[in-house]
Amino acid sequence: MITASIEIIRMAHHHSFLVREFREHLFSAPYHFHPEYELTLILKGSGKRYIGNHQAGYSAGDLVLMGPHLPHCWKTDPATVLPGELNAQSLVIQFSHDFLGEDFLSRRELHAIALLLQQSAFGLQYTGAAQAAVAQRMMDLHAEQDDFKKLLSLLEILQQLAGSSEVQVLNHRDIIAGQSPRDRERMKVVYNYIIENFREDIQLNTAAKLANMSPNAFCKYFKKVTRKTFIETVNDYKLNYAAQQIIDTDKPIAGIAYDSGFGDLSHFNTCFRALFRQTPSDFRKQFNTPLPG
Repeated sequence: MITASIEIIRMAHHHSFLVREFREHLFSAPYHFHPEYELTLILKGSGKRYIGNHQAGYSAGDLVLMGPHLPHCWKTDPATVLPGELNAQSLVIQFSHDFLGEDFLSRRELHAIALLLQQSAFGLQYTGAAQAAVAQRMMDLHAEQDDFKKLLSLLEILQQLAGSSEVQVLNHRDIIAGQSPRDRERMKVVYNYIIENFREDIQLNTAAKLANMSPNAFCKYFKKVTRKTFIETVNDYKLNYAAQQIIDTDKPIAGIAYDSGFGDLSHFNTCFRALFRQTPSDFRKQFNTPLPG
């Protein structure tokens, strides 16, 4: 099972990246993830933004770059919704790591962009002059009809983001971007095991075996690499899955807790408050307020 809904992104025929504009009554995408990088610009609307374990308010102009497999969603504040109006609008660019070829980003000229994409595993929000300039470039890119010019525009956008100091790291608890390539490959196997089994009986010994380490050595290694214990990481996956279920279903909180892998409701409530800084019931109320009209 997975912690959030997976989005399958299909590129247009022979195109290297995807540009889409969304115009909705309110943002409807669930808490989800995908293997592609994503640059999202909010054109209209306000509410709560969820990037990994980070949550904050957003409004028009919000600009965020996210790395692969980083769960995210934007939820419209019901109090701002006008009946019959397109209250939520965004412009989204999505591309894979090898969108220009397997080794393209290893070239010296692309060093800054390669580093930017590494850092995007945290989720990066841009403000100030950088936000304004990139927002305009994104709108120009979306309107551009020439495929070659569109590609050049994307590279210019990434280069501008790479050179900006007007950036905030959102998901501090996810330090995948700081890992060495060897650590990333080793931990990828462990993360896959967690993702596939977090709702069941996760075994430390099994994870250690997958990493070719003893349980004791694995615990020390995992904490050093991720800055979290193995159990904390498993709980994060459980809680992120629970948060998605709370937002997108009307299932009872107790049922969601057990379905997310928690055997005790009290423990679930304690862990949920520690991560999201509110109770599961209050978390749900943010999205269940009746719409006006």
